[in-house]
Amino acid sequence: MTSKSIPLLSALAAALLAAALAPVALAQNVAIVNGKAVPVARVEALAQQIAKSGRPVTPEMQGQLRDEVIAGEIFIQEAQKQGLDASEDFRVQMELARQTILIRELFGSYQRNHPVSEADVKAEYDKFVAANGGKEYKARHILVAKEDEARALIAQIKKGAKFEDLAKKSSKDPGSGANGGDLDWAGASNYVAEFGDALTKLAKGKMTDTPVKTQFGFHIIRLDDVRDVQLPKFDDVKPQIQQQLQQQKLTRFQEDLRAKAKVE
Repeated sequence: MTSKSIPLLSALAAALLAAALAPVALAQNVAIVNGKAVPVARVEALAQQIAKSGRPVTPEMQGQLRDEVIAGEIFIQEAQKQGLDASEDFRVQMELARQTILIRELFGSYQRNHPVSEADVKAEYDKFVAANGGKEYKARHILVAKEDEARALIAQIKKGAKFEDLAKKSSKDPGSGANGGDLDWAGASNYVAEFGDALTKLAKGKMTDTPVKTQFGFHIIRLDDVRDVQLPKFDDVKPQIQQQLQQQKLTRFQEDLRAKAKVE
């Protein structure tokens, strides 16, 4: 081997080394813009933000994200070239952004470290069921201004007049009157006390024998059907309950921090 062959071998080794390292550099960067590397991490961070919002990141979207990151680098370089990053307004906005991100990280960390348990969610659901269970009623009514008028309508119905027809003709309730007095399904607590009490005392298919007085006037009530309250199943409302409890825990955490802080 001659001395002239040594530089040749060194050049070959350098070329091979550069070829071996090239894929690594390419894998770390999405592009080189005006001599400055744009790291893949920017695309990954943007994709993570989109994924957190609930939108799927498709292969087609990856290309769009790459283009967006490259365009962003181009614009950033121009802004820096114009010295915009040295302005007071820029520094103020950066500080506000830093504070916002830091607060968001604080709340996110708290929620990750204080998750809502399955037992907590189930207990909240059971409390909801206990408070909203019971019966609901499908009823019709006719509302009139005077008691004598109500009594006359009751007499007509007992003689064979159709309740629905009289409701359409005589009821002063614009919401139900046009539908033959139909009030659809509702719990007794949805009505004023006098109406609700009379409704719960009726047997299915029966009508009040005497007018029921409320603040709205005089009612003739007929109960068409009764059923157990139709409550949503646990699995259907579990995500909403969990989110609600998480927000409640976070709110208590925030209030606790404010209470402990010394503000002068």
